Amino acid sequence: MSETLSPGLYIVATPIGNLSDLSPRAAATLAAADLIAVEDSRVTAKLLRHIGVKRPMAPYHDHNADKVRPGLIARMASEAVALVSDAGTPLISDPGYKLVRDARAAGIAVTTIPGPSALIAALTLSGLPTDRFAFWGFLPAKSGARAAAVREMAAFPGTAILYESGPRLAASLAALAEGLGPREAAVVREISKRFEESVAGTLPELAERYRDSPPKGEIVIVVGPPGEAEAPQEADIDAALREAMTRLSPSRAAAEVAAALGLPRRDVYERAQRLK
Repeated sequence: MSETLSPGLYIVATPIGNLSDLSPRAAATLAAADLIAVEDSRVTAKLLRHIGVKRPMAPYHDHNADKVRPGLIARMASEAVALVSDAGTPLISDPGYKLVRDARAAGIAVTTIPGPSALIAALTLSGLPTDRFAFWGFLPAKSGARAAAVREMAAFPGTAILYESGPRLAASLAALAEGLGPREAAVVREISKRFEESVAGTLPELAERYRDSPPKGEIVIVVGPPGEAEAPQEADIDAALREAMTRLSPSRAAAEVAAALGLPRRDVYERAQRLK
């Protein structure tokens, strides 16, 4: 681990549980860095002990990021500065992206050393569709803002991934169940650790399971996409057309109903003509 690093910013992914998941390249980068910007020095010190090195550390987190960022950028001009979070890939639900943005603006070289990510690991464990997904971070703590976020999520056609803590899990699952209905979901926790688990079920089932028994550990909620909507019945199409034609011409009524029900406009117009 005697590699010499060029000056710049190195984004280093760290284990989300099992310390053996640290890649050889990540270990070599941490061992050679002039400074490591850390979320919690106690957590990173444990990781450094695991690979048998000691390196200078500086705190970089939500509470001090704006204050210390300029100093870190200045040091990157002549030193190799590594950025880590307590677990997983930096910049995911933390202020690291601002450090990358400012480093690039200053002409600093930025290198990423990829590795573990809780949201991707949870997605692979959930058994839910992986072809289209979105990360929603943590749901807001206040009920009104949380409900608004769930409504926004309801419009997304793919799998949704969220981070959560044990004490907040039941409230979040209840809000998701109320806003999204009985979608398939999974609660994944303690990824890559001894007691790793992925509990699958519908959102109402999971909300009931954890209502009075909040689990420990880091938690990821994975929510499956909405199911295919049932095709509208002919009687429903006719009823919608009759109502629309009390206000609009058959052509415009057909356009309105076709858009609302997701049907071909020509087919709906022919139906409107028969009803007329």
